[in-house]
Amino acid sequence: MLTTSRQLGRKRSKSFRILKEFDNHEMVIGISDAKNGLRGYIAIHNTNLGPALGGTRWQHYPSEEAALRDVLNLSKAMSYKCAIAGLPWGGGKAVIFAEPDADREAQLRAYAKLVEKLNGLFKTGTDLGIFDSDVRKMARHTQHMLGVSAADRGDLTTSKTAALGVYYCIKAALDFAFGNESVKGRTIGIKGVGKLGGELVKLLSEDGADLVIADIDTDKCQQIAQKCPGVKVVDPKEIHKEKLDIYSPCALGNELSGRVIKELKTKIIAGGANNQLANEAVGDRLFEKGILYAPDYVTNAGGLIYVADELEPDGFHKERVLQRVKDLQVLLKHILTISKKENVPAHKVANEIGLERILAGRAVNNGH
Repeated sequence: MLTTSRQLGRKRSKSFRILKEFDNHEMVIGISDAKNGLRGYIAIHNTNLGPALGGTRWQHYPSEEAALRDVLNLSKAMSYKCAIAGLPWGGGKAVIFAEPDADREAQLRAYAKLVEKLNGLFKTGTDLGIFDSDVRKMARHTQHMLGVSAADRGDLTTSKTAALGVYYCIKAALDFAFGNESVKGRTIGIKGVGKLGGELVKLLSEDGADLVIADIDTDKCQQIAQKCPGVKVVDPKEIHKEKLDIYSPCALGNELSGRVIKELKTKIIAGGANNQLANEAVGDRLFEKGILYAPDYVTNAGGLIYVADELEPDGFHKERVLQRVKDLQVLLKHILTISKKENVPAHKVANEIGLERILAGRAVNNGH
């Protein structure tokens, strides 16, 4: 069953349209299948540049409102991520309530059938809690799953390209701040060593960085520590207090709050998590404190670049993906240069560039 934003507006006006995260979204869809206990949302923020792209997240949420806030934030970020990465796609996202006793495969099958009913308005793939194997199974029921084409991808995956983008942006930030992009001997803290964070650990470890890691899954940390001698494992609630050259949030969003930034001991923040800033004021405060913040939807755009490439007219090309991911390093340097020159926080510079491109897409679509 699909429920449109208009219906949601009537049913949940108090918990929907007045949410600060509702940024003139084009569509918010309630998804459900009573037979399988499927519950969730698909949010489409903006399609000026093209149909919406965005992953599907499988996660436990404490409430309907928490899920709505998350999907609204994430879909908006995808609009800006597509725009700033120069991709001809809009922004969307889906979240599914992770129910411990549910038949997960049946739920994902039902979800895929609902995605198919949108007729290409929303194309999706992996995200938190959704794996490549899930996407391949869902692709049997919809043609709008990303990451399942038969193209030769070599050893690339969504996680690897996402981590590679963060890696390049870390180098860009180091070069901007210290005049040297080398990570060797730099102390880098990574919070969240799952799919993306784990790949980032490999890249930085191979390059000689001194790593401090944390994750709520302590087994993951111990496995990494065994493979990478010298890695320091700390409590995820304390890692931001470590003395670092770079802090790299790679877990969930809203990592950077007013309380956290008071306790930060780092020069640079560049990570793979979505929506790292609890609010815009936090970004302003980081700028005032002289902490270089690399906008998250720039640093973590590598995964999007990877999945979107299969939609190119000539199909997926590994070399093009790798070049576009590397170009994120140039893009971030450009943003940081404007930030310094105009004395404006980097996240606001990135927002302005993204919004300009989104509005330009609307003008083109309107025939102006």
